[in-house]
Amino acid sequence: MSVQEHLLFLACVALATVAQSLTGFAFGLILLGLVAHLQVVPLGEVAVVISILTLGNAMGTLGGAKPQLDRRVLMPLLISSLLGVSLGIWGLGMLVGQQVAWLRLLLGALIVIASLMLVVQSKPRAKLSLQPSFWLAGGLCGLLNGLFSSGGPPIVYHLYRQPLAYEVIRNTLITLFAANAAARLGLVLAQGQLLPATLWLGAEALPLVLLLSWLMRRYPPKLSPRGVRWLVFALMVLAGISLIRDSLPELLAVRAV
Repeated sequence: MSVQEHLLFLACVALATVAQSLTGFAFGLILLGLVAHLQVVPLGEVAVVISILTLGNAMGTLGGAKPQLDRRVLMPLLISSLLGVSLGIWGLGMLVGQQVAWLRLLLGALIVIASLMLVVQSKPRAKLSLQPSFWLAGGLCGLLNGLFSSGGPPIVYHLYRQPLAYEVIRNTLITLFAANAAARLGLVLAQGQLLPATLWLGAEALPLVLLLSWLMRRYPPKLSPRGVRWLVFALMVLAGISLIRDSLPELLAVRAV
């Protein structure tokens, strides 16, 4: 990589870190999308780098004083998401060819619809949802992480509809995705697939992630709840459209045969 490519990569990391620190999700979505568009880093290396930097963002955002978390919400999400990741990885091996593309297309469409509902229903629920809904949302998050590494939207939609403080929602999401990232890194290490080039990229960007995460925690921007919801809406639409875009070429190629 040239100096210019390294600087472009760090700029992508900075944008993804700011978005993650504000909303609690979308780090991987933004970084992967920007890197794929700019073609500055091989995509095969980015997935592991994202896991490393997600942990760094969690340390920078949740470090210091005890973060605001609600164990009634966090624990069912955490346990079910980790179980869902295992199920998703197993399910990916069972799906073949066009089935994966159709599932990705359906998921993308559902994410776009959910994002619209999040904006239309501008007020959160009056009461916290029942516990089974958190187990279901966490399981779906883990399942989609295992299948497509795109598990954010179901849990983001569910949490941003709850009568919870913005900081609790953000911290819960960051904790959840950090746990998933740690699980993925453990799997990569166990399989001996952690390459030196990937470690160097992670080491290069980690100080920037820690600094920006600390700054966002120390000097948080004054965003209204409505502003945060619109930002979440935009990121969810981006996630849905990217899944639809990835699935269409394969489906259209099959129809053309």
